[in-house]
Amino acid sequence: MTIKDEVSGQEAAGLEAAQLFDRGLFCAESVLTVLARRQGVHSDLVPAIATGLCSGVSRRAGMCGAVSGAVMALGLAYGRKDEGGKVDRSYSSVGAFIDAFEREFGSSNCAELLGCHLGTVEGQQIFREQKLATRCRTFTQRATELGAALIERHPDCSES
Repeated sequence: MTIKDEVSGQEAAGLEAAQLFDRGLFCAESVLTVLARRQGVHSDLVPAIATGLCSGVSRRAGMCGAVSGAVMALGLAYGRKDEGGKVDRSYSSVGAFIDAFEREFGSSNCAELLGCHLGTVEGQQIFREQKLATRCRTFTQRATELGAALIERHPDCSES
């Protein structure tokens, strides 16, 4: 695989997540669904387990859902399979992902990224009026690309 092919694969993953977002899945659901599929995990449970992480953890102004979805996908790739497993690879991959996302966007916090708190009526109004879903789509696409890059870099995935 060449570097060009790798980048194209990451971009394709990002576009697929953006399309799922456009069709109605939210940030965490879209990111996790695409990155899980790329790891051979195909289940209706995948978007369901991510739903509560969307909108800054259920509109609580927490971590961006796109970031949360990628963290869960990195867990699929590098997380422990049992209590004896090591955490180093998982932690370093998640840390690298969050560092890259924050370098690009300035934060990994939903309220900071959007400039509003989705748990308030005012915040939801700002979200609608300023069409901030377009930002969420961008975060979804880019989080998927960054997550795909980290997963593709180490195709053997997790350490037990």
